[in-house]
Formats: sequence, structure tokens, C-alpha cells
Amino acid sequence: MCGRFTLKTPAKQVANLFAGLPDPDFEQSYNIAPSQNVAAVRNEAGTAKWARLKWGLIPSWSADPKIGYKMINARSETIAEKPSFRAAFKKRRCLIAADGFYEWKTVNKKKMPIYIHLKEQQPFFFAGVWEKNSKTETEIESCTIITTEANPLLSPIHHRMPVILPEEHFEMWLDPEFSERQSLEALLQPYPEEESAYYSVDPKVNKPGCNDPSCVEPIKEQGSLF
Repeated sequence: MCGRFTLKTPAKQVANLFAGLPDPDFEQSYNIAPSQNVAAVRNEAGTAKWARLKWGLIPSWSADPKIGYKMINARSETIAEKPSFRAAFKKRRCLIAADGFYEWKTVNKKKMPIYIHLKEQQPFFFAGVWEKNSKTETEIESCTIITTEANPLLSPIHHRMPVILPEEHFEMWLDPEFSERQSLEALLQPYPEEESAYYSVDPKVNKPGCNDPSCVEPIKEQGSLF
């Protein structure tokens, strides 16, 4: 799964992820938690644009915004079928900007946070879907991050990982006119293990209020869980 992630890269560098878009308007974060706003790209009237979306999808039919806490992730294997996600999967797909994410491994009966990133430390996009809800007290636009099985490098840490989409799939993923299920599902693959890396970080990241560069400082050598 994906329960916390980072976007500490400067806005100008993040903008380079998607050619032609202006610099996104977001605050750099070392510990993005559910219910917070995230920087996402979506299709608006045929044009890719940046958007601020609440992390934790609130289905259009729900009047309870708290349901979003249960909808921070959607499984790639069932997203096309689940009532909460299937309409968004067809028409409202998005890219969620990040440059790393956290996972937890139990070591000596303690949960040890692990920071996972790309080897070159570059920013990237998670695959996501978004929804607009008008039944809540105020209209909310929210999103979820799609997960898949972990690649061999990360599977000892957790059996799931968020889907990271390469640039060649952006156009198809964002196209609301394209809804061929098998083709879309084929994009939801584990990111290559040879391009992934990780290291242990301080348990302070367990607290959402802790959000500074120390969150991503390694406490052991890269590739070590102990």
C-alpha cells in the first residue's frame, strides 16, 4: 500500500515531469499524509492541468467525507470493478506527483519506517483516479493512489507498492475518451526493481506533524533494514 509519501523536489523541477505545463503551485513536503492536498495532473476539457486534490477518494454518492480515510489506495486488480472506483477509472484518471514514499517493516517487534525512492532520486508520478463529490457540506475533489504487487526488491518490506507510471504512458492514462479496460490495466505494473532503492529512516515520520528534511535522512546504509 502507500500511506505516506514525499514531494520535496522544487516546483520548477517537478514541472519538467510533464512537458508544457507551468510550475505547479504546491508546498514541498517530507511527509504527506491522508486527507492532505496533493499535486496532481488531470485532463480538463482536453488539456492537461495541475490540480490540488484531497488524498483519500470520496465517492460521488457518499455524504460522509470521512470515508476518504479508507480510500487512500485502490488495488490495480479490482479498481475496474469496485463501485467506489470504477467510474473514476473509466473517465477520471490522474497523475499524482511524488519523489518517494514510506513503508513500514516490523523489526524486533518494532515498526521501522523505510523510505523508498528511484535510484536517481528524480521525481515521478503515481497512477491515480479522482472524483468530485457534491453531497458533502462543501464540494470536494479527491483522489486515490493505485497499488500493485511489489517488485522483488521491495517485496521483503511489503507485498504491495504504488504504481509509478513512466512518461510514455501519460497520454493514454489521462485521456478520458479512452476506457479500454485491458489496455489501462496493462499499465498498472510494478516499477522495475533495478530502478528502485530504499533505506531506513527515523520513526519520527510516524507522526504526520513531523515534516522537515530530517524525515528522509538515512539512519542506516541504503538497502539495509537493520
